[in-house]
Amino acid sequence: MPLTLLFPDSRATQLDLEREVVGPDVALLNPRQNSFAAIDKEAWENADGIVVSRIPIDKAAIEHLKRARIVVRNGVGFDIVDLEACGDAGIAVCNVPDYGTTEVADSAIAMMLAFARGPGIYDAALRADLKTGWSHVHNVTARRLRGATFGVIGLGRIGTASALRARAFGMQIAFYDPLLPNGAELSFGFTRARTLHELLGQADVVSIHSPLTTETRGLINAAAIAAMKPGAWLICNARGPICDTAALLEGLRSGKLAAVGLDVLPKEPATPDDPLVAAWQANEPWIRGRVLLNPHAGFYSPDAFVDLRRKAVQTAYDYLRDGRLANCVNAEYLKHRRA
Repeated sequence: MPLTLLFPDSRATQLDLEREVVGPDVALLNPRQNSFAAIDKEAWENADGIVVSRIPIDKAAIEHLKRARIVVRNGVGFDIVDLEACGDAGIAVCNVPDYGTTEVADSAIAMMLAFARGPGIYDAALRADLKTGWSHVHNVTARRLRGATFGVIGLGRIGTASALRARAFGMQIAFYDPLLPNGAELSFGFTRARTLHELLGQADVVSIHSPLTTETRGLINAAAIAAMKPGAWLICNARGPICDTAALLEGLRSGKLAAVGLDVLPKEPATPDDPLVAAWQANEPWIRGRVLLNPHAGFYSPDAFVDLRRKAVQTAYDYLRDGRLANCVNAEYLKHRRA
């Protein structure tokens, strides 16, 4: 019986790149839906592998994965997949950690540069009125980066890439990552903070690059903001629920935070139900130029999208074809593997 790969919510209308990877003998299903229920149950039950972008693979969904041996999250984060339930069912869960590393790092630095040098706010001021817009005063977050401290939360692939870029601007690099082995900082000459609050107290720019876990959910809350250096900037290109946006808004109101740049939000797509989104959308003078919101697009470039698609299907196919397992994120729960 030929292998079947299900792409329940692929962003690609045609699976041409995926076909190049697996060849003609693998069935590729591409229903392109937004929920589990919108896809025929037989598609789930007959799939040997799942390559998923946004639909949660939870316990209810896993009950219908009769043949599946692998779930590949079509991205870096894997919080939409129940790792333990998949492991109990003998299903390996993998991600694609290396497809958009430079793009996300570039996005973090782009937000920092936008606050420091203000090209967007200057452009908007000139577009509104060439005469009154011809002034430096419109960039309320302007500052010198050289000598400032760039603080990284999560010194993984993307965090490291962001830190190296920031150092090229003459910035000092500090980081907090309790999962990184002792001495890892010596390879780069970075300063390691022993606690989150220690890092927050010394960083002029805080850039978040950690995964969403039980420990990191709500990590940036009112207490964390209170521990930050006055006038600091906070940038997050990781996962929305890491930041309490109500606390960020209060930090902006009080002046504790000078600027906030978010590519991710707790609720996506963005809605005005989020108080920070509502304040940013109102664009009152006190907040103007101090908040940048992006539509969870930090990962994207045409090249990265090609890498993502190829690497995701290659991961699934290699495991189904000959048992080669790459980037497994639920190894501790994987009780057994189906023959």
